Amino acid sequence: MAQNIVEYPEALGRMKKIVAHIQEGTGPETVWLLEHPSVYTLGTSSVKSDLLNPGDTPVFETGRGGKITYHGPGQRVGYVMLNLKSREPDLRRYIWTLEELLIRVLAEFTVKAERRSGRIGLWVVNTNQQEEKIAAIGVRIEKWVTYHGFALNVAPNLECFKGIIPCGLKDFGVTSLEKLGIKSPLREIDGALKKHFFELF
Repeated sequence: MAQNIVEYPEALGRMKKIVAHIQEGTGPETVWLLEHPSVYTLGTSSVKSDLLNPGDTPVFETGRGGKITYHGPGQRVGYVMLNLKSREPDLRRYIWTLEELLIRVLAEFTVKAERRSGRIGLWVVNTNQQEEKIAAIGVRIEKWVTYHGFALNVAPNLECFKGIIPCGLKDFGVTSLEKLGIKSPLREIDGALKKHFFELF
């Protein structure tokens, strides 16, 4: 399902309910595509020094893995709630498959996204031969049911990333499809996500 802007606390509460139903066998697996209002979220590995200047942007602690990141309008957030017991109970394989999903989606928009050893997420090389992050991944698994997921920078306000050290990586920048000169409505991104999701999962 896809929705417009959803407040972060509301999304977190709904995710937890969906996950509980999947664990109990009383609800379906779900992929939820949405946007958030501007918000900084802290993963379980976050350190306070990575929060530089939040200003008026709300900050939330969350149970996902990883460090601090930004969510906001123009960014496609995907929350993936799957029962890995009925698939492949392998966390590394699951994260690899999420990365592969985004690599295939971005390839449809002529963007070559790549993995980097030791850095979860996806990276592109800009015209100055510098690596910039275009998608973040942060997940949590409870009783082999996944939640949280990925954030793909379509056309967010990249200035908002300056309030933090994104994912704790101070030596790398952040980019988006818009910054790369590609204007793609979220509905086109969603179509590619759905297509490749069913290929991979």
